Amino acid sequence: MSLAFDHVTLGQRVLFGSGKAAENVAAEAARLGAARVMVIASDRESGIAKAVTAGIEVALVHDDVAMHVPVETAERARAAAKEAGVDLMVCVGGGSTTGLAKAVALTTGLPIVAVPTTYAGSEATNVWGLTAGARKTTGVDDRVLPVTVVYDAALTVTLPVDLSVASGLNGLAHCIDSLWAPRADPINAAMAAEGIRALASGLPAIGAEPSALAGREQALYGAYLSAVAFASAGSGMHHKICHVLGGTFNLPHAQTHATVLPYVLAFNAPAAPEAAARIAAAFGAEDALEGLQALRKKLDAPRALADYGFTEDGIAEAVAVALPAIPESNPRSVTEASLAAILRAALTGADPKTLAYELD
Repeated sequence: MSLAFDHVTLGQRVLFGSGKAAENVAAEAARLGAARVMVIASDRESGIAKAVTAGIEVALVHDDVAMHVPVETAERARAAAKEAGVDLMVCVGGGSTTGLAKAVALTTGLPIVAVPTTYAGSEATNVWGLTAGARKTTGVDDRVLPVTVVYDAALTVTLPVDLSVASGLNGLAHCIDSLWAPRADPINAAMAAEGIRALASGLPAIGAEPSALAGREQALYGAYLSAVAFASAGSGMHHKICHVLGGTFNLPHAQTHATVLPYVLAFNAPAAPEAAARIAAAFGAEDALEGLQALRKKLDAPRALADYGFTEDGIAEAVAVALPAIPESNPRSVTEASLAAILRAALTGADPKTLAYELD
C-alpha cells in the first residue's frame, strides 16, 4: 500500500538536561537578545522560577495564573507585559502557566521560553485555550508556540506522585488521541507510540522512587513526544470532551484527562484496529485497553469524575456542548446516547470494558 499524507513539523528548539535549566534559560535569553524579560509563574512555582532565572535580568514577575486561562486573567497579563515593555516571556510551571504565556503571545507576538515543571506538554504545541462565560475556546496559531523549551527533570521532583501520575496520563491522552485525530499520519503516529512507551516506563518509576531523575526524565521525554504528535495530528474526541469538562465545569485539567481516557479508548479501539494494535504494542500488551488499565492500576490513577465535582446533572449540558465539536474523522460515529454513556461511566468510574459492550 502506498503512503500519502501531508505532515507539518513545528519549528522549535528543545534543550534537555537535568540540572541545566538556569544555564539554558540564560543562554536562550542571550541568544534572543532579550533586554526586558517577563517571568510568568504561579506562587507555588515562585522558588523554582527564581532559581531558573537567576542568570538573567528580570523586568517583571507575574504570578496571576489561573486554570483554563480565563480571558480576564489573560487581559491582565497582556496589560502588564505592555506596561513593562517586555520583549521575552519565560514561563515556569505547568499547563496553566504555559497557557497564560500563550494568551499573551497570541495578541502581542512576544516570544516564549517555556520551562515545564509538569508533564502537560502544552509547551510543545501551537494550540491556545481561553475560557469565557463557562466556555473554553481553543485555537491554533504559530505565534503561541514557544521558541524554546527548556526541560529539566530536576524541576519536577517536587511534583507529588499523584499529580505526576495525572499529568503523565494527560500526556498519554495526547498520544492516544493523536492516533485517530483529524490529521493523523505515520510520522505523528510513530512519535505517539514512542511517547506511550516512554510514559509507561517513566510513570511507574516515579511512583517507585519519586526523588530519582531517571523516571522523571523518561516522563518529560514522553510528554514532549506526546505534545508534538498532538500538535501535528490535531484535537480528537478525547480532547473535545475534556475541554468541555474543564471549561464549562471547571474540572482540573490533568485529572479529567486521566479519568476520561480509558472510556474514549474503549469506545474507539474496536473501530480503529491498526491504532489499537499500535497502542497495545507501545504498552507491551496484547490489547490496548488492557495495557492502559494495567498501567492505571499500577499507578493508582484518577478513577471517577465525581471525585472532582462533576455530577449526573451536568451530563446533558456536557453532551450538548461537546458533541458538535467531535471531529467527523473520529473512527466511530458518536451520538448523544453514546457520549452520555461515556460520561456516565467516567462519572462513576465504571469498568470501561462494560462500556465497550454496551455501546456495540
